Amino acid sequence: MHEVFLRRIAEHPKLREDEIFKVFLEYKEDLNVRGKNKKEKVQGFLKSGWKTVDDVILSAQKEKDEFFEGQKKFITSYYSHLKTTLADADRMNRFHKNTADAYIRVSSTVQDCSRMERDKCLADFLFHYGEFCEKYRKLEGRQASDSDLKLADTLHYYVSDCTSAKDLMYRRSRALADYETANKELEKARTKNKAVKKAEDDQEAAYARFTAISESGRAELTEFKKRWVAYFHRSLVEHTELQIKHA
Repeated sequence: MHEVFLRRIAEHPKLREDEIFKVFLEYKEDLNVRGKNKKEKVQGFLKSGWKTVDDVILSAQKEKDEFFEGQKKFITSYYSHLKTTLADADRMNRFHKNTADAYIRVSSTVQDCSRMERDKCLADFLFHYGEFCEKYRKLEGRQASDSDLKLADTLHYYVSDCTSAKDLMYRRSRALADYETANKELEKARTKNKAVKKAEDDQEAAYARFTAISESGRAELTEFKKRWVAYFHRSLVEHTELQIKHA
């Protein structure tokens, strides 16, 4: 997943030119990352809370652009399905791991019994049954690893990716709301004939920001869909091939 993420950054028209990204790729020593202090954690919590409230307020906003309206519905539905599928995949992996752990205990116990059993036929049966359990323990372990790597990990990554798409839609909605507010403020300023120039500048700045986010957002969302389809296809094919190989 890290490789996929780094490739995405490297393919981005702006981020690939970022000096920090270049240093990260070329740096040969270990990178020490400072954790967040209490102040930063509180600020992050408050920011997240405000964003949630703001998102609820903006949800009533009327979207005039059909492209973004369709994308908003798609992303909301897609995110919900991803979360459900991810929960199912994680639960399936836990079952595989729990089954493998159970086979370990059964195999160990049965083989211990085979060494203590005086009846040779029964001892042989227990010994071979223990080997059978060990074989299936390895199989369950491989299935858990394969599903975790090729399915659950992919879903985890695209839940985050879809969250980024939702954040993009939120930023555009916020920019649109700011632009609409700037229009109202401009009307008030013209009515009162006060601070008209400032209101016009604010309105132009808000419009420029909204337009820039819309243009970049349109390109990003179009690329998101292409990337989702291509990468999911590859991951599912690889996952299926591993299942067949280890069956």
